[in-house]
Amino acid sequence: MKAIILAGGFGTRLRPLSCTRPKLLFPIANKPLLDWTLERLAKNGIKEVILAVNYMADVFIQHYGNAKYGMKFLYSREGRPLKTGGPIKKAEELIGYDKPFLVLNGDILTNMNYADLVKQHEKNDAIATIALYKVEDPSRYGIAETTEKNRILRFLEKPTRKEAPSPLANAGIYVLDPKIFDYIPSERPVSIEYEIFPKLAEKGKLFGYSFDGLWTDIGELGDYLRANRLWLDTEIEKRKISPSVKMKNDAEIADPSILGKNVTIGEQSKIGPYAAIGDNVTIGKGVRIEDSIVFPETLVSDFTSVKGAIIGENAIIERWVKIEDGCIVGDHVMIKDNVTLTKGVTVCPSKEVVESVLTSKCLM
Repeated sequence: MKAIILAGGFGTRLRPLSCTRPKLLFPIANKPLLDWTLERLAKNGIKEVILAVNYMADVFIQHYGNAKYGMKFLYSREGRPLKTGGPIKKAEELIGYDKPFLVLNGDILTNMNYADLVKQHEKNDAIATIALYKVEDPSRYGIAETTEKNRILRFLEKPTRKEAPSPLANAGIYVLDPKIFDYIPSERPVSIEYEIFPKLAEKGKLFGYSFDGLWTDIGELGDYLRANRLWLDTEIEKRKISPSVKMKNDAEIADPSILGKNVTIGEQSKIGPYAAIGDNVTIGKGVRIEDSIVFPETLVSDFTSVKGAIIGENAIIERWVKIEDGCIVGDHVMIKDNVTLTKGVTVCPSKEVVESVLTSKCLM
């Protein structure tokens, strides 16, 4: 069976980090989000993966090449953004017509069993089967109304809470029959959620598969941090510390946390809970890092505090710096001594910050 992963998004809500890397290569527990997905696909018997790429396509090709995790890799390049249905139609010849195939939104993190979804699809005379996940806020998602036999009667994209017929959200994971190609127009952007699924529901050819477990996207900063917390809770559980980590005896690690290769931690520092520290990060003494993601090759100097924030690659954070909830510090940024970044500040790559920023803004 083949899988196509929609990987063409620009990640605009995760700028400035997405200015220098595709969103799907953002680390979750020190491994790119897409790698967690690929590992699970391989375990579920997928032999061939098609990456539908647009933004920074060459980065994906360089990172994955023609094969990984025992699977063959193919690439379908979009000349322009084609939304969610257009990339499927564009990859029609690569996918083929002989059997159903999986479609995954690339920014989804889940531990679902893809094989079970495929089995559910095969039981029904369905053109499409959508993985469904119960959510608290239906206004963010496509919502399905289903029968007792899992046929989807209605599919509403981002309804209001009052309009939502159920709490079952489109999880961004589908099994599609090759007949789907007859429904998707060629050579233009197509939203499969708005244009295709409602038509299939009317014809009785759209089914749902409800599942429990872990599921989240990383569309926004809060989603990204939450995904990291969920993964640390469920997949890491306590802590994972590389054998090459060098840590002073009185430094503390609060579970769950993960520390990459060649991390150095100074005396009286406290890391975690919910901290993901990338490879080759240097942390000084008296540092506090909690509920945060620190990308590789970064320096966090003495007596600095980072809480609920993301620090990009090769950043230099000097002494007595305070970085508060919702801050994003881009790659190669330098933050000088005694600077405070208040809630929601973002700093673009290679920027030097010499004064405190006490209102939410983007420093360009």
